[in-house]
Amino acid sequence: MAKKKAPKIDMVQLQQQLQRQFSNLDTKDPSLWPLLPRVLLCLFIAAAVAVALWYVKLTDYEAELEAARAQELTLKEDYKKKLQKAVSLDLLKKQREQVQQYVLQMEKQLPSKAEMSALLSDINQAGLGRSLQFDLFRPGQVVVREYYAELPIAIRVTGRYHDMGAFASDVAHLSRIVTLNDIAITVPSKDKAGGGGLVMDVTARTFRYLDNEEIQAQRDAAKGAKK
Repeated sequence: MAKKKAPKIDMVQLQQQLQRQFSNLDTKDPSLWPLLPRVLLCLFIAAAVAVALWYVKLTDYEAELEAARAQELTLKEDYKKKLQKAVSLDLLKKQREQVQQYVLQMEKQLPSKAEMSALLSDINQAGLGRSLQFDLFRPGQVVVREYYAELPIAIRVTGRYHDMGAFASDVAHLSRIVTLNDIAITVPSKDKAGGGGLVMDVTARTFRYLDNEEIQAQRDAAKGAKK
């Protein structure tokens, strides 16, 4: 039996048919186009939509990437700060212990409520020991602070200048904290001075720590103020 020959494809004719499908196309109504132009138009629209969606998605990814980079920088800075704190933790602990010891030492220099009378007597004895004459020694109103109480004492003494300086030095070296404020030294008239000497007016301030009842009263007062 003789084999059948495959039909030959006329390329010129095929090219002409394709060209005819793309000629005289109505752009207002693509539904009337031949099959091939319609298929190509659908593929083009699909590709354009895919590209647009891909671009929008990439934009979202880019924004997320920038946010992640900014967060990375923030986390790095936070890590560095925490690392520095961790490295200096032992030093900070030692400093804290030193501060606590210093506070305890300062608290020991504050007399209690019961010891205030003895402290006032020490101030008076410091003046008498320097041959000063007390014309005034008047404790004022106690001023209660958050953690301590302050007692001002109005003092007026008569004596020599160097004795007054020695008195101030003795007060500064008392075991309890006493400060001298508003110092005023004047030369009195001979009638008032009795033959010479100077007059010093000064406000001595001493401090004491609060007892438990006073601390609780301060806390209650603070709570009432907040309400």
